[in-house]
Amino acid sequence: MSELWYKDAVFYELNIRAFMDSNNDGHGDIKGLISKLDYLKDLGIDCIWLLPIYPSPGRDDGYDIKDFYNINPDYGTLDDFKELIKQAHDRDLRVIADLVLNHISDEHPWFIEGRSNPDSPYHDYFVWSDDPAKYPEARIIFIDTEISNWTWCNQAGKYYWHRFFSHQPDLNFHNKEVQNEIKNVIKFWLDLGLDGFRADAVPYLFEREGTNCENLPETHVYLKELRKFIDENYEDKILLAEANQWPEDLGPYFGNGDEFHMAFHFPLMPRMFMAIKRENNSAIIDIIKRTPEIPANCQWTTFLRNHDELTLEMCTDEERDYMYNEYARDRQMKLNLGIRRRLVPLLDRDFRKIELMYAMLLALPGSPIIYYGDEIGMGDNIYLGDRAGVRTPMQWNEDRNAGFSKCKPSKLYAPVITDPDYNYNAVNVESQQNLPSSMFNWLKDMIVIRKKYKILSRGDLNFLHSNNRRVLSFYLEYENEYMLCVFNLAATDQPVKIDLKQFQGYKPLEIFGQTELPKIGKSAYFLMLARYGYYVFYLIKNKAET
Repeated sequence: MSELWYKDAVFYELNIRAFMDSNNDGHGDIKGLISKLDYLKDLGIDCIWLLPIYPSPGRDDGYDIKDFYNINPDYGTLDDFKELIKQAHDRDLRVIADLVLNHISDEHPWFIEGRSNPDSPYHDYFVWSDDPAKYPEARIIFIDTEISNWTWCNQAGKYYWHRFFSHQPDLNFHNKEVQNEIKNVIKFWLDLGLDGFRADAVPYLFEREGTNCENLPETHVYLKELRKFIDENYEDKILLAEANQWPEDLGPYFGNGDEFHMAFHFPLMPRMFMAIKRENNSAIIDIIKRTPEIPANCQWTTFLRNHDELTLEMCTDEERDYMYNEYARDRQMKLNLGIRRRLVPLLDRDFRKIELMYAMLLALPGSPIIYYGDEIGMGDNIYLGDRAGVRTPMQWNEDRNAGFSKCKPSKLYAPVITDPDYNYNAVNVESQQNLPSSMFNWLKDMIVIRKKYKILSRGDLNFLHSNNRRVLSFYLEYENEYMLCVFNLAATDQPVKIDLKQFQGYKPLEIFGQTELPKIGKSAYFLMLARYGYYVFYLIKNKAET
């Protein structure tokens, strides 16, 4: 692995359908994405994460796959994909894509054959039962749409297992042929030059009686096999785990550095939102202290928002009720155990708050992921079905259809945002690129600064004692370098005294303005922070060492 590139990378998540339409059919496509690679490079992105690119009926925005070995025709062809990889690599951009392991579409040929012929080898590609009460400890994930993890199949004359939508039958990973099929899929795409995968829904691959059918040991055995297969045949490829679990259950997905290279830190994300509403640092401190150490060659991925709802699965009932009350007072904003909103609407379009959240994201341990459109503050449409409201067309300029497509507006796969506060005439890439003080240019500058200091991506975090719970303070340590990070979680100015006696003799250098503060002494260090203000200091012993 080339210097563990993923540990310092900034990731950008996008749906090809939503990004740029090159042929004016109302759907984004690969050629459209290629035309915008320079934009992503300019923003400071290192790796693009593509949502599912495969042929699909589209009942779950591509996560219902009916062919693992091709490109969704709405997006283009395999030749287009090869050109995307080439163009991205020419710009030193890497590309990973969703690998949907757990389930497929009920329109996939494997399921069509398997349900119609019990003697077919494909029948055993799926999990069947005569009893819909089997595996009773397994929770229902999509509680708004599903009443059971089993669905009756008339053709087969029995029930099939699904952890998500009923039109997405789970694959039977107890079957070695299924395990081999997934290896073949991985080989196919890595041979085309893909740089790795974000593996979807990995906790649910295996089932066993007497368990909740999550995080089973056999799951980790198989995932280690996949990692070994990749390591033995490819260089510089990564696996990123989507495992929405409590911290103690997340740790095993790294193995001994021989399972996933990266994993999302799902429990941290809602607690960042919780902390600024409560104006209290305890939620962040508690969850990070609860987070296990991970192998040196592994990395967390952190995020503020993504293509799904703001998930509250890894929250207590009390925390979940609090989040609903504060962030989803309109019932339409709720979905399953989460909140279907984009970043800026969640934060009331308060740019001090938005900057604070991004500053914390870029300083907390892990590699950050930016969701497309959040870099310009796009809004959402909570009245579109399911999670479509946070998957609307990218807003490039103030032309028709936000510059996304030249088709008639009625042909768009989803309407552009026209609500007054987030109208594409006001919120778009072109206008923000031309405004030095825009959210886009601010974030671009923040990414440049983050890359200047490797300690921000690789440093070990240590919390600091202070006299003010409204302020989150910690220092990062990496190769005998230190960085002090202080964040005001409150809507009012806050003073804070921080115990820094271990850094006596150092001078804090504020990294954004390159301003030196007075030397740290024996007594508590005093700082004053504006509402939602923050400081990130590089600690130096004297000016000559800068």
